[in-house]
Parts: sequence; C-alpha cells; structure tokens
Amino acid sequence: MKKTFRKIHLWLSVPFGLIISIICLTGAALVFEREINDAINSHLYEIEPPENARALDIATIAHRVSEQVDDSLSIASIIIPAEKDRSYQVTFSNLRKRSLCVNQYTGEVLGWPESHPFFQTVRQLHRWLMDVPPKKGDKTAGKTIVGVSTLAMAIILLSGVVVWWPKNRKALKHRLRVSCTKGWRRLWYDCHVALGFYSTLVLLVMALTGLTWSFGWYRTAVYGMFGTDTQKQSHARADNNGKAGKTKAGKPQADYTAWGKAARNIAALYSGDYSSITIANGTAQVSKNGEGYLRHVDKLTFNTKDGLVESITTWGETPREAKLKGWFYAFHTGAWGGPTTKVIYFIMALIGAILPLTGYYLWIKRMMARRKKNS
Repeated sequence: MKKTFRKIHLWLSVPFGLIISIICLTGAALVFEREINDAINSHLYEIEPPENARALDIATIAHRVSEQVDDSLSIASIIIPAEKDRSYQVTFSNLRKRSLCVNQYTGEVLGWPESHPFFQTVRQLHRWLMDVPPKKGDKTAGKTIVGVSTLAMAIILLSGVVVWWPKNRKALKHRLRVSCTKGWRRLWYDCHVALGFYSTLVLLVMALTGLTWSFGWYRTAVYGMFGTDTQKQSHARADNNGKAGKTKAGKPQADYTAWGKAARNIAALYSGDYSSITIANGTAQVSKNGEGYLRHVDKLTFNTKDGLVESITTWGETPREAKLKGWFYAFHTGAWGGPTTKVIYFIMALIGAILPLTGYYLWIKRMMARRKKNS
C-alpha cells in the first residue's frame, strides 16, 4: 500500500509542487496583512481626543462628511468604535469595501485607509496567479489552477502521512528530528520528512478551507455536511443586491438624527460591552469579541424616525451558513486564536512553501543516482 501512496505523493508533487510553493509563500505573506496595514494607516485610525470633549452627534458628522466629499458619494453606514482614541469610519453605498476615517470630535475627514500595493499583488498571486477575474465569482484559468493545486496539496499531505508512518518506535524517533551534522542531503531529507509531518495538520486545514473559495461544488458539499444550504446564501445576496440597486445616486435623505439616537440606545443597551457599532439606515451591527479572537456580530433594526431599537438577532441566533463562512475564513488565515495562531500559521505556511523544494531536491538526487548506477 505504501508503494501506491508513494507514487501518488510523487506524481502529484512533481507537476503541482512549484505552484503549491507559491500559494504557501504568498499565504504566509498575507497572514499579518491587517496588522501591517493598520500600522501603516495608524495616523488615520488613531486620534487624540480633547480633554473632557464629547464626540459630535451622528447627524453633525454625516453633514460635515457630506460637505467634504464628492456629491456622488452616498453614506451607507458609520462605524463607531468603543475606544475613544479610534476614529469613526464612514462607508459609502457606491464604494465597495472602502471607508473614510473621520475625527468624531471635529468632523474633519482624515483620509482613506489604503492597503499596501505589495499585499494587493500578493493576494492576486495567491488567489488567481495574477489572472484576476473580471468580476467576483467569475472563473479564470489562474483561479482554476490554484484550486486544482490546492486539492492536489490536500492529497499530497494525506499520502505523505501514509508514506511517513514508521514501522517501529526506533524509526519514529528518526522521523521526528532534523539532523544538521550528516550532510546536506540528510538535512534536506529530514526537513522534508520531519517538518512535513509537523506541519501537515495546519496545512491540511488551510487547504480544505481554502477550497471553499475555489470550487462551487466543493463549497456546496462542505456546507451540506454541516446541514446548511449555499443556495440560500446566494438568494439572500441577490435580494440584497437588488435592494441596493434601487438606491439613488447623490446625497442620501436618511434621518441621521435617528441614527445618532439609535447609536446611543444601542451603546446603553450593551453597557459598553462591544468593540464597535455600525449604524446604517434602519439597521445596526454590534461587533463583539467571542471565544478566542473570533468576532461575533449581533444584528439589530431600529425605527428610522425615533431611533428606538425594534429587534435584535444575536450571534447565537445567526443562521449557521453565515457562521460557517466566518469560521472557514478564521481557520484558513489563523485568525481564530489571535496572534499566537497567526504566528503558527505563518511558520507552517513557510514550511509548506519549502516542502516542495526539498521534495524536488530529493527527487532529482534520486534520479541522478539511478542514472549513474545504470550507466
């Protein structure tokens, strides 16, 4: 049986090894993207609150922001952090995934946080091998190659464990350590065997969760295993997109006074036990830190005239499919355990990038030895 798995391990590694190295190396580079971007944009996120000063009300902030941005921009939501020294963020309905930082004590627009171009390039390489889809959800050759390579990676890891499995305790001892005193070939062999075993579990989690973004059939199967239906998510997104499309361009006519009342009511309701409140027209989201470092979000609705809270959907009541997406992302990136797991994921991803290279080295050496023997 080992002979069969050894062949599977080899003949999947040879064509896909280099791509797997690229995926793992770029994945390692993205582990701390958020922390690095936050540091780069710290002058936008961090402010010095004046002594005994209170934040301006939401209506005043919205009015001042509207005066300082283009008329085509329509405010979609305002994010209110719990920390007094963190700036508010304003999002716009016609600007996807971008926010504007605002000093809540003066109403001054601080600027647009930008992701470093390095990370944008690395992400394109990691997800699509630079073959970026024209729009979200579209297939490209690069996306398919990444998906197939990730699937191959999962099979390579599992077959590698079977090949690695020792016959006795003495063999186990040798396969769990790296020797640095017995020559380069033994060092490369030990790195491939021992480090491969130590990293298998984390790399397998990365691969299996990453595949949910690569193939629709895989995503449907995995969600189905947890008793959820991806079709419901698709229909919900389509409904939301349809509603969003009906929003008129230009300045919104929302009652920001009601937004401000709702924000105060929600803050009092949660007694400060939250990390941020996101206020939109008639809806709000309260972000809290759940178990470990996973973010839990409660969803609320409020009256758009007086700001009174009308309904609350807690994280525990959130549909399972929405939770799964967050869990898959957290376990794919290492965010589920905070800085500790992120460091572990970073190291394991680097090992994942090295393993194919050590495998190529050993394979080439073996081929050269056979040729020399046969000549």
